[in-house]
Amino acid sequence: MARKWETKEQLTDLLCSLVNYPSVTGTKDEIAMVEYIHHLLEGQDYFRQNSDHLQLHPLKDGRQLLTALVKNNDAKETIILLSHIDVVGIEDYGSLQNLAFHPKELTQELQKRIEELPKEAANDLKTGDWLFGRGTMDMKSGTTVHLSLLEKAMEGEFDGNILLLAVPDEEANSLGMITALPVLNELKQQHELEFKATMNGEPMFSKYPGDRTYYLYSGSIGKVLPGFLCYGKETHVGEPFAGLNANLMVSYLTQELELSEDFIETVGDETTPPPISLMQKDLKDAYSVQTPQAAVAMYNVLYMKQTLSSINEKLLAAAHRASQKAIAHYKQKSSYYMAETEHRPLNMDITVLTFEELYREAEKRFGKREVERRQNLLISHRDKGDRDFSTLLVHDLASLCKDIGPMIILFYSPPFYPSVSSNQDPYIEAAVQACQNYAREKYSLQIENTEYFTGLSDLSFIGPTADDSPLGDLLKQMPIQGRGFELSSDLMQATNMPVINIGPLGKDPHQWTERLELTYSFEYLPDMLHHTLQSMFRK
Repeated sequence: MARKWETKEQLTDLLCSLVNYPSVTGTKDEIAMVEYIHHLLEGQDYFRQNSDHLQLHPLKDGRQLLTALVKNNDAKETIILLSHIDVVGIEDYGSLQNLAFHPKELTQELQKRIEELPKEAANDLKTGDWLFGRGTMDMKSGTTVHLSLLEKAMEGEFDGNILLLAVPDEEANSLGMITALPVLNELKQQHELEFKATMNGEPMFSKYPGDRTYYLYSGSIGKVLPGFLCYGKETHVGEPFAGLNANLMVSYLTQELELSEDFIETVGDETTPPPISLMQKDLKDAYSVQTPQAAVAMYNVLYMKQTLSSINEKLLAAAHRASQKAIAHYKQKSSYYMAETEHRPLNMDITVLTFEELYREAEKRFGKREVERRQNLLISHRDKGDRDFSTLLVHDLASLCKDIGPMIILFYSPPFYPSVSSNQDPYIEAAVQACQNYAREKYSLQIENTEYFTGLSDLSFIGPTADDSPLGDLLKQMPIQGRGFELSSDLMQATNMPVINIGPLGKDPHQWTERLELTYSFEYLPDMLHHTLQSMFRK
């Protein structure tokens, strides 16, 4: 039977059909996208004969993920091909929103508006070898290439098994990948599989503007999202020194953490960006002349080989410095005010706690059952996302222990991505070498192996972690763990395997100029991955 997903033109058409589904994270089109891939595969002879090898698996929120297993007779060695099917929103497309999910039409329209494009995007458009649109790069092109490899597997071209795994929610909380972990364990037992590695198809990311290097990756960068609840002492604006404004406290936290060099990490020629604030707000529901009692801030912290415990220590140190500076600010300003009035400032300090310490303090005061009752009541009426709900759980505990305030409480919120690396794994080293040699010999391409994929990926939940500190220590500081969010360190360990990421060439992910280069992505890359997979099964 003639192949449907082999040539550059065929793969371009397949990509466009995938992009046509506007599968923005959290929308019903994520479900439709997975069902469409299922539809594409269920008509294949292999899956008509082995219908139980193609399955949809539900997430707890009604979305679903897909697995498609192609077995080579009685072989046990299996390589997982991982991709995500969700994309970010299209608000940045402005007047072109209606074309964002129609790559060929959008690319044609941009020809008419080429003067509106940034210079580099305009130059790429002129070549005629770039396709624009949401999801063309990140990462439906990766799914497209994986489908072409699955087609080759159905024709018996590999000496082992290929398991396609397509998941939703990578762009938000990775619920798809977290849900996939027990599914993979079940498939492993059911079909007596031996998982050798997971190969992701995330696109290569430029390290700097104008970067022309081709990359593959043997790991994925880690991310934590620490939050700080600042619980102050409320007062009337007419008596500003009778309290401590939570907004003042959180402002000093941001000065300590925003772009802080303390968290920058360099491994080889890779350097993590410093922390940056992703949320900062007070928790007043409505305007009044009462000062905000509580405020929250959350910061993006990326890491490679740092331990979670060392990051936690740095965050607590920053909170202590911020508390000292906030109190010093209060005392200095009140001294000026005292010179003109009979005002006497409050003698106060700021207590720094972790979420676990606050929880224990609440249990000590009110008992385990009462604290659980209050937390369960919040869960039963939950109408907030993971970040806001995490904040609410901490705020409620702080209100129980308000007499020890003012205070700053450190906690963590999803998403959490462990740092993973297979850079020293002999099996992955051989696969990297096979890919590099083949690219150089056949296509005269130099491909650089980078240890960490910097765009964040679902490989974090399946690859070997570099951190010796127990994952459970971090989960204890995550209010939502076990309360609508469940990340099992035991399950992650059970599915742990070497990882590698070899993906297509594109530019400007999450921007309205997102685009995919077609020759490398749909001519060279499928052939290179075909060769690499064959070499991996021969090891």
